[in-house]
Amino acid sequence: MKSRPSKTARGFTLLEILLALALVALLLVALNTFVFSMGELWGKGADVRLFDQHVRAVTRFLEHELRASALPPAARANSTPIALQEIRPQTGAMEKMLTFELPAGSRLFRWPERPLPEVICSFQARPNEGLILLWHSRLEKNFDTEAPRETVVTPLVSGLTYDYWDPDTNRWTTETALKMDPQGQPMTPQRLRLKFSYAKMTRESVVTLPMPGEGLPVF
Repeated sequence: MKSRPSKTARGFTLLEILLALALVALLLVALNTFVFSMGELWGKGADVRLFDQHVRAVTRFLEHELRASALPPAARANSTPIALQEIRPQTGAMEKMLTFELPAGSRLFRWPERPLPEVICSFQARPNEGLILLWHSRLEKNFDTEAPRETVVTPLVSGLTYDYWDPDTNRWTTETALKMDPQGQPMTPQRLRLKFSYAKMTRESVVTLPMPGEGLPVF
């Protein structure tokens, strides 16, 4: 008895191949549309994210530097590590600025020669320039006569105000200028309030000034 010949596998028709190619093309178009739309949405938010990251980074930097000045060896006995002092910038008249000392300096400083310790620093916010850090070392020969060097911490700071705690009213007040005591002397604030501006975006950041002895171990 003769066996029947086996059936050969049927190939795809031209119509089936064209239909498969059309489905693949539609899938690729949909995938590309999704990827590009997500990229567009991500790109639109990039400026906002980078701006917020910059605000946080500057705030952390200031808090770190001020904290370092409030701890030994910067904070000496019977001294106020963060206080207001008269500083003369490279351009301008003498002005009361928030001043502190960094024994080991800061990573932002670019020295013309070898770095020196005992660096005196001050903050100043200037219109169209940003937040400026003024600094020089007590060990420099012309420390008392020459103006301090200047470093731009960020050009995005458009305002600097001062927060004071009023124990009589148990509330904070924000001053655009340094507050005066009954004797007419400027008072050191408890907090700094920085305003950042970029394009149409604005952010506000608060930096708390460490008090003398804050963070020291209790024996």
